[in-house]
Amino acid sequence: MFPAATYYSSPTSWVVEELALSHQSDWDHWFMMGLTGIAVGMLGFFVFQAIDIINKLKWNLVLHYIQNSQFFLTWIYIVGIGVLMVTLSSGMVLFLCPLGMPSGLPEVIGFLNGASVQYIFHIRTLIGTLVSCVLAVASGLFCGPEGPMIHMGSILGSCLSQFKSDTFGVRFPFFTRFQNCANRRNFITAGAGAGIASVFRAPVGGLLFTFEEMATFWDIKLAWQTFFCCLMAAFTTDLLSSSFHGFTYQGHFGFFKAEESILFGVKYLFDMSVLVFIPTIILGIIGGLLGALFISMNMRVNQFRIDLFNLIKDPLIHKISKLLEAILILVVTITATVYIPSLFPCTPRSPYLHDENRSLYSNSSTEVTLFLSKTDHFYLYNCPQGTTWIGPDGAEHSNYSYNQAAALLVENGKNGIVYLFRRGTHKEFGFAALFTALVIYYLFSCWTAGTALACGLVIPMLYTGALCGRIVGLIMVSIFGVQTDKYGAWIDPGFFAVIGAASYFGGVLRLTISLTAIMVELTNDVQSLLPTMVAVMVARMIGDLFNDSLYSSLLKQKRIPFLEPEPYVLNQKKPLNLELFTAKDIMELQVKVLHLNEKVTKLAELLLETNHGGFPVIYQPEQAQDEVFIGTITRLELCRILENEKLFELQKKESCKQCVQLNYHEISVKLQNFTKINLLLNRYRTDHRYRDYYINLKPYINQSAMTVHANFSLQRTYIIFRTLGLRHLTVVDLRNRVLGIITRKDLMAFRLEEKLFESKNVEGNNYKI
Repeated sequence: MFPAATYYSSPTSWVVEELALSHQSDWDHWFMMGLTGIAVGMLGFFVFQAIDIINKLKWNLVLHYIQNSQFFLTWIYIVGIGVLMVTLSSGMVLFLCPLGMPSGLPEVIGFLNGASVQYIFHIRTLIGTLVSCVLAVASGLFCGPEGPMIHMGSILGSCLSQFKSDTFGVRFPFFTRFQNCANRRNFITAGAGAGIASVFRAPVGGLLFTFEEMATFWDIKLAWQTFFCCLMAAFTTDLLSSSFHGFTYQGHFGFFKAEESILFGVKYLFDMSVLVFIPTIILGIIGGLLGALFISMNMRVNQFRIDLFNLIKDPLIHKISKLLEAILILVVTITATVYIPSLFPCTPRSPYLHDENRSLYSNSSTEVTLFLSKTDHFYLYNCPQGTTWIGPDGAEHSNYSYNQAAALLVENGKNGIVYLFRRGTHKEFGFAALFTALVIYYLFSCWTAGTALACGLVIPMLYTGALCGRIVGLIMVSIFGVQTDKYGAWIDPGFFAVIGAASYFGGVLRLTISLTAIMVELTNDVQSLLPTMVAVMVARMIGDLFNDSLYSSLLKQKRIPFLEPEPYVLNQKKPLNLELFTAKDIMELQVKVLHLNEKVTKLAELLLETNHGGFPVIYQPEQAQDEVFIGTITRLELCRILENEKLFELQKKESCKQCVQLNYHEISVKLQNFTKINLLLNRYRTDHRYRDYYINLKPYINQSAMTVHANFSLQRTYIIFRTLGLRHLTVVDLRNRVLGIITRKDLMAFRLEEKLFESKNVEGNNYKI
């Protein structure tokens, strides 16, 4: 997978250059990590500002109709605007992104694991994902920008570190030592972490997320650099958000406001009893069960979607059908969010906490702000405008009312999460509104995930979990009442909303360490650290009893060859001991090998008739001796060599001292025009002029390629393959002759089961299960 230092022309000079670079200061690594973090932070700021502006413009347009209870006109306007945005959003993904589908975290995770996934870091993918994400979230669908931001962060990490663009044919002569697979992978990892740091304002959470969920190859140096990248991303987003609102400068540049830096900040903390862990464990169980059910439902919906669209053979109609599905989801979602709140009655509210409770949540007598202050009249919905007056006793009175369902469903889930996390609002939301919002968000987010849109699931997951936690908290309040002393203040629906959000999040993604850090950074609630840890651990254990995590399930559904840390093969529901099997049991026997001096026509024919990514190279040391393995060469390198006719020779040459050779950068450039190279290969194969031409492959082969003996342990073969990030592993005998080859697909669990059951009687006495 990674180019060795001994490849290509002038091997000695190449080794000297690499050794010199390895001993110089790593200032350029840190500079590039900082640059990546700044770029991701600026992108995150742009995404959030754009979403907020579009949301405000959209809802302000219909505010008059909402206040006059003209819900049909509200629905017409919101649906019309939403259909336009979803059409553009889905169209950007389907017609601009090279894959014609929303690439996301599963693809990035697979790439970092060593799988070859095309076009996920393409500049067109970045543009399409950016526009699609902003419009999809602002349209009113139940989704968030978090997943796409992680993907876009990884794209920026890939593009900036390489200082070149294959799309535009531009290559800058800066930081050329980063133009290899290993460094590119590290910058992609850091960019993904910076995406988390920017979108959540959580640099520690971003670092831990990449370590726990995304990165396959990790070391302490990468951890430091990723942390710095995440720091710069969060700092940049906070710095810009401190003074710009709606892309308009508001002053106070560099003054970080708590409500801006902490997305779902919890202002009031209280003492807790050990009894808090009883409802926490219950919430963990609920989060695990609901998370496992969500994954199962979403996988079935996605598979049904795939099977249905595969029936459509015409490419244009296929894409239009996916676009129409996204529009259908939007129409149904908007219909539910507009009309369902109108069925709920108005609820009287008090603008302040009760006097007897205020001391539990604040150290001063300062009046607490209205808990629905951010909704700009949307909480009224079908409720009349209230008034405030001073009574005969000199006290302030009001007759304000609000619509509970409207406060939860109108606008977006981000505001709803803020309301659900608020402390001291024990009875602001009743069971009917909470259960209704829970069902709507749970089902519609499951339907939305997987459509032809660049959208994330973090906001719906937090929101759904917060609703569950709020319901559990409300049940406890119904049983024990509103506690007014410090020993019972922890019985607060807002507190359990935070725990519920963490448990459901963990039940879907099966995160533990990073999720705990992210929740603390999101809420600034260090007091709930231990209950959060317990909830996510329980949720993960319960979820793992039923299925894999969402990303693991998507990797399997998308057939991305992801290698788990340990091979896990079952026979009759029992794990196989792979130490009892060998590499020859799973290797591919039909190996296409090349010689050091190979005919041009044979190379052209080989590339046209196979799609293999790499080939073993053999040579004969002495006359009458066997041909032995010397190294490997990739398909890309062969194509780049065949594009240069100046390398063709009319006779075999054992030495290449006087030969024309390509340098490393010339041979590592990606192919842009596959049609052109196929035409060229066909000409080489059919044109008689090329029959006597040879190419000396010695300067271009990887002589550091790994091999294993045919009788080498299969368990250790798997670990070597995954740990080194290999694409091919050649199997040789005791004389170093090529017997077979192992690729990533040969080590997938289902392939291991097929090959092992064919080659061995695993139920026999000679093999333990």
